[in-house]
Amino acid sequence: MKTIFDDIKTVLFQGDSITDCGRDYQNKDSLGAGYPAKIAGIWENIFPEKKLTFINRGISGNRAIDLLGRYETDFKALRPDLVSILIGINDTWRRYDSGDPTTAADFEKNYRTLLENLKRDLPKAIIVIMEPFLLETTPPKDWREDLDPKIQAVRNLAKEYADVFVPLDGIFTRYAVEGLDEAAMAADGVHPTPTGHGIIALQWLKALGVLV
Repeated sequence: MKTIFDDIKTVLFQGDSITDCGRDYQNKDSLGAGYPAKIAGIWENIFPEKKLTFINRGISGNRAIDLLGRYETDFKALRPDLVSILIGINDTWRRYDSGDPTTAADFEKNYRTLLENLKRDLPKAIIVIMEPFLLETTPPKDWREDLDPKIQAVRNLAKEYADVFVPLDGIFTRYAVEGLDEAAMAADGVHPTPTGHGIIALQWLKALGVLV
């Protein structure tokens, strides 16, 4: 079966705590316990003969500006063939827990600069963009006023720069409408449970044509 991975040797996952998911920063091979590890595990079971290097450089608490700040060491220097990015929830969260907001315009500017750098320095790399998401849990986080414009910014950027786009906010909403309890996917509305990470991994692999 021909896949988007046929000419890929290195996959880089980037983002915040959702991607980080407890990885060991002292072990460059650590994938954490979230969707990057699930994706790697599924891949290795389906295609044991096709050896890929999966790298997780997600860092808890990161915002788009933080990804931009570590571009040289954690993007460019790694020379990935595929870059998968999930960022944005902390650009909203810091407004509410620290009084440190990021405007949608600044978020989009930082993200765009990151993507421009990738296109310039790694022109053959496949770019996968996943939109940030928020699930309704108890007590609810009333963050949509801030988050929704950032989700729209990610969708706009994906149209310009992404080879593959994974609309996670819409995907999780669909699962909820179909009856899956939102707390079962992310107990605090932000950080996925094992079920939530499984959904991300599944939808990521579907978007890249590995699963149907």
